Amino acid sequence: MPLHHESVSSHMASAARSAALHQPRSFTERNGPLDRYFYFAMSLVAAAVVAGGFGQTVGVKLFHPAIAPPRILWVHGAVFSGWILFVILQSALVRSRNLRLHRQLGWAGALLAAVMIPLGLATAVIMVRFEIFTLHLPHRYSFLAVPCYDMLVFSVSIALAIAWRRRPEFHRRLMFFGTCALLVAAFARVDRAFLGGHGLQDLGTDLLIALGVLRDRLVDGRIHAVYRFALPVYCAGQLFVIYLVSAGPAWWLRITHAILG
Repeated sequence: MPLHHESVSSHMASAARSAALHQPRSFTERNGPLDRYFYFAMSLVAAAVVAGGFGQTVGVKLFHPAIAPPRILWVHGAVFSGWILFVILQSALVRSRNLRLHRQLGWAGALLAAVMIPLGLATAVIMVRFEIFTLHLPHRYSFLAVPCYDMLVFSVSIALAIAWRRRPEFHRRLMFFGTCALLVAAFARVDRAFLGGHGLQDLGTDLLIALGVLRDRLVDGRIHAVYRFALPVYCAGQLFVIYLVSAGPAWWLRITHAILG
């Protein structure tokens, strides 16, 4: 008889644990929908921004241009689109708990990032030269600060993400931060197409990162160190880049003339 009672008690305890595991969680609590799906959802948002932004100009500037752009622009578009697809895939693997494949593909992503950095800088220089000497837009000298800063933020973020790959809370936020830095050009096209071209591309990137901050506040009750330290530095850098582009100080123009010719 005591054995029967122990068996019943054990069964009831197991049933209680199972019910606790499967009961619906609130939207913002740990392991709730916001916690589990945020970074995967943000990877899809990044893809939507890229499609919505470059979809407005790809036909005129790539497929049917009045003046054909340098071919490196095609390579740049393919490789950087590959990065967005890589981020979506990696986020999906984490969501499906396929961590082994996620880690294996991570090294392919590191190689892709190593290609993207020099490719991004080379494309920036070649395209600004194209705009100045072929399209006759001499004011574009100072604009070189924008893509250079974006690639700097991406490089530092991804390098730290690789170094801290065994610390998931740091790794995923740094991957998110670096990917957001790549979206400035896409947000600029969204701004021109839908908002009248008010120079709000930085605001779009900042808003995505701010959503990461809000997610931390709602789920964890505190803001992670990646956002607390990196976001103020990033915003300060944005203000400095705006100054370089709008004011075009003589020392910066000397540098860009030396680079661009």
